[in-house]
Formats: sequence, C-alpha cells, structure tokens
Amino acid sequence: MKRILFPTDFSDTATNAFIHALEFANKVNGELILLHTFNLPIYDNQFFPENYAIIYESMELAQFEMFKREIPKLRAIAEERKLDKIRLSHRLMDGDLLPNIKKSIKVDKIDFVVMGTAGSTGWEAFFLGTNTGMVITGIDVPMLCVPQEAKFEKIEIIGFTTRFRPKDKKALKLVLKIAKKSNAKVKCLYVKTIKSDVELTTIASWETEFAAEPIDFYIVEDENVESVILDFIMYKEVDILTMLTYKRGFFEGLFSPSLTKKIAINNEIPILAIPIE
Repeated sequence: MKRILFPTDFSDTATNAFIHALEFANKVNGELILLHTFNLPIYDNQFFPENYAIIYESMELAQFEMFKREIPKLRAIAEERKLDKIRLSHRLMDGDLLPNIKKSIKVDKIDFVVMGTAGSTGWEAFFLGTNTGMVITGIDVPMLCVPQEAKFEKIEIIGFTTRFRPKDKKALKLVLKIAKKSNAKVKCLYVKTIKSDVELTTIASWETEFAAEPIDFYIVEDENVESVILDFIMYKEVDILTMLTYKRGFFEGLFSPSLTKKIAINNEIPILAIPIE
C-alpha cells in the first residue's frame, strides 16, 4: 500500500487538494497521512519568557483542538465521495513546513506528497517562492501539486514532458502505472530546439520500447519551449501534467509571468512533479 503525505492548513485551497489526494489514493491503493504544522513565537534570548513552556503547551493545545475540529469535516468529504474506506492518520508538528515534511517522509516512509497551492499569479507563485515551491525542490519523492482552482475531474490524459534522458524512463514507467490504474492515456512531449542534443535513434528506441503501452509521443520543433508546453496542455486536453524536477532553475525558466497568467486564466491543472537524480 502506498503512503501519501497530505500537508494541510485546513484552508479552502487545502480542502480542494484533499479531494485530489483522496482520488489519487484510491487509484494507487494508498493511505493518507495528514500533516498540520504550526510555529511557536520567536523570542529574543534576552527576553525569553519564564512561562515559555506554558505558552508552548497552550499553543499546541489550541492547534490540537483545531485539528480535532477539522478532521471530521475531511472524513465527511471522504464519505460523501464514497472513499471513506481509505485509511486516514494524522500528524501535528511544530516547526517549519519543509523540515517537517522531510521528517515525515523519512519516518512514515512516504511514497507521494499531495499539496494544494494558491496565489494570484497562479503557477508563477507556485514555482517561485510559495510553500509548495519550496517543498517541490526540497524533497525526493513525487509530489502532486493542486492549484486552488483545479477542481477534480476524471483523469483521462496525463501529459509527460521529457528530454529523452535515460533517467526519464524510470519516471515514465511510474506515470504509466498510474495511467493504467486510471484507465488513462499518456501523451509524451519533447520540444526540439536548435540546442537539443537528442538523436533521432534515441527517440525511435523509446517509441519501440513503449509501443505496447497507452502512450503517444509528440515531437515539436520550436525555440519557444514554454509556449509549446502551454499549447500542448490546452489542445491535448491534459488533465495532469508530469514534469521532472532536474533543478529549480528549469522551472524558473519555464514559467514566465506572462505565460503563467495565460495558463492560470485558461487551464488550472494539477502537476505531478517527479524528482530526478
């Protein structure tokens, strides 16, 4: 059984992402571990309050009470979607979000993370500086990132961007497993530019190797990689876009503000980010 970590602040954005987490868990035969973090007040060492322990305990109790109040609401959502048999467990941790997520990934042996993201600039904020952006570049397990406006729809098409590197193949095989459980098709995109170094024989070998799989390959020659990907999402009716996180700079270069605005207005879809070593 796959173990899926779901960090939540119980906001509307997180609640929307929870629906995606439930449906994802249902497809991959997984269980959900809900993580809520909180920060204690920071004090100057010279003015450290004598009752700090009491402050800590009162804040922890307040967070715990909120946790108890919110969990039944999530269970009600699961019951409404007839997914209440999915196992839910909980973690309440103090401290910063990213270290706590990393700790939970290690301690709880997490396979996937599902997290909501919000921001007036859509994907730009998502990749450049939000909590989700920090997490996506800081963990070593696949992460399903759910924009605020991405309402759950049946997954029929999964987009997969690649540069046909040997290491990409492992990620593609993972995506194909998810696609088969969802009865979905994978559409694989490679944008060939003047600087591209992929041989035609490499592309042909991939097409041969995956010929029996539910996958189509698309090779587009264009210097504007960003625009091609955005058009690909739109015209191929992609429900989830898979992207490989080689390094943070790849995302920063991929999503400029103007293009982000276009996709935020027209096409809010989840992203499955898969780290590549």
